[in-house]
Amino acid sequence: MKSALSVVLGVAAVAFVAAPLTSFAGGTIAGKVTFAGKSEQGEFSFAKFPNPKFCVKNPHKELMDGDKRFLKKIEVGKDGGLKGAVVAVVDIEDKAFMDAYAGTEVVAEFCEFLPFTGVVVNNKSFKVENHDADAEDPKSAAGVLHNPHSFVVKGTSSATGFNIALAKKGDKLDKPVVFRGGAEKDGFYRLQCDQHEFMQGFFLPVSNAHFAVVKEDGSFELKDVPAGKHKIVAWHPFAAKGKKVEFDVDVTEGGTATVKAEIK
Repeated sequence: MKSALSVVLGVAAVAFVAAPLTSFAGGTIAGKVTFAGKSEQGEFSFAKFPNPKFCVKNPHKELMDGDKRFLKKIEVGKDGGLKGAVVAVVDIEDKAFMDAYAGTEVVAEFCEFLPFTGVVVNNKSFKVENHDADAEDPKSAAGVLHNPHSFVVKGTSSATGFNIALAKKGDKLDKPVVFRGGAEKDGFYRLQCDQHEFMQGFFLPVSNAHFAVVKEDGSFELKDVPAGKHKIVAWHPFAAKGKKVEFDVDVTEGGTATVKAEIK
């Protein structure tokens, strides 16, 4: 009896050790998104918009210079790394992922939409919450009025998704993202505050979990991508006028495919 138990445990131990050697969840795509051009920014005057004394309190001081508020359209770092770019595998449609997607979440904080770039899923939630209130201004003590206005952008055309005022701190909206006529393949989702024009955000539609917003230096890593040949896109809302750049990648089981994704 003792001997039989020993044999069973021995077999189980061998199976436990051996399994990781042959079991992979696909491979990895890693690389860096670079931009051949230069950094660009838009310039606004706080004085031309509501709540100038509050909006200037934004902790991201690189966005401001006195009364000037900058929109960092393109930020190019060391070795051409493109901050804010989004990378995604585009030839996989994962219905389970899309069905389970809980929605894209954005906050309005010190007159800035965060995040600046991200992703959305067609027909799933897009959520915005207002975090702003100005205790020093009686008119805005309960909340700084923000008016998130979304657009479905395809080429040179755009169509309103929603346009909803969030008047008080803690106010929220939750509306579905709706791309029509195949716009999710070629377009993107844009958000702007109708009260503060410099508040903007941009979102790439995805159909699977294999995506990433690149790190500060433009690097990225997509894990657990099924083995095989795939197409990925690198995208930035302003670089190359928002055009998606496509790359072919061959992913091996348990391996890492390296991609140099240059946007020109």
